[in-house]
Amino acid sequence: MLMLDGVVMVLCLLLGILLDLALGEVRKYHPLVGFGNLANAIERLLNKPAASRWTGALAWCLAVLPLVASSVLVLLLAQYLNYWLAAIFHIVLLYFCLGLRSLHEHNAAIATALQAGDLPEARKRTSYIVSRDTEDADEAYLAKASVESVLENGCDAVFATLFWFILLGGPGAILYRLVNTLDAMWGYRSARFLRFGCVAARIDDVMNWIPARLTACTYAALGKSRLAWQCWQRQAPGWPSPNAGPVMAAGAGALGLALGGAASYDGVAEVRPPLGGGDAAKAIDILRALRLVETGAALWCGIALLAVLFLSGVIHA
Repeated sequence: MLMLDGVVMVLCLLLGILLDLALGEVRKYHPLVGFGNLANAIERLLNKPAASRWTGALAWCLAVLPLVASSVLVLLLAQYLNYWLAAIFHIVLLYFCLGLRSLHEHNAAIATALQAGDLPEARKRTSYIVSRDTEDADEAYLAKASVESVLENGCDAVFATLFWFILLGGPGAILYRLVNTLDAMWGYRSARFLRFGCVAARIDDVMNWIPARLTACTYAALGKSRLAWQCWQRQAPGWPSPNAGPVMAAGAGALGLALGGAASYDGVAEVRPPLGGGDAAKAIDILRALRLVETGAALWCGIALLAVLFLSGVIHA
């Protein structure tokens, strides 16, 4: 069995989150950085002009399956040797996959720079986390970019990771983060990746479908619920991504902010569908978005604990 007792798994969930909050992401030799290097090597080897979707599927299997299988085998060995050793392994895997503290550090730095009136520093910090142009951006543009990043990455780096950990333990979190990383690297609709990255993008869509909607529900429950629900229903269908749409529309509505709209990428202006409704984003709204994600993570932990206690008979209906 890969999964431990339900109460122990919830304890692993809590400890994994606390470990991430205490230590943050690994500064050197992060496993996902190593995976990115591996994925780049595989892509260079297989993504030739004649590459098809089947080539992309093979590349995806070569990048993901050996690592997930290895995590399963190590976990089985740990569980065979010692029950608590397996629990520690689950915690470590979740820690490597979570990005809650990293999300806070990167975006809080943007808010701090904006509140100090240091636009050059805010532009530099924002360029670290988004692909849009920031060279001549004003406060509203930078704050909007940061808030959108918090909302979207709140799903990818936090809630979806927690979802797959709850479902499949440490290997589930590893599987999701590898899938999500490959989508970020290969899932472009460009001439280079249109066919090769198609499988990576579709698998990420499938694995994110339920977590994205649970994330949207979380945002709606903790913010302006009615507006969040309305924005989700009306605006999400117009967003290019089937999963980012509900997350960002509900999050923008929950915060009462007007997001989406114009953005510039590599000097090319792009008008995206509107998200949410209300005021333009400001520096303080970056911190509000971070609190929304962090409170949501605490809510998920509480629900998971109550569910396990109820199913184990400790709490009765």
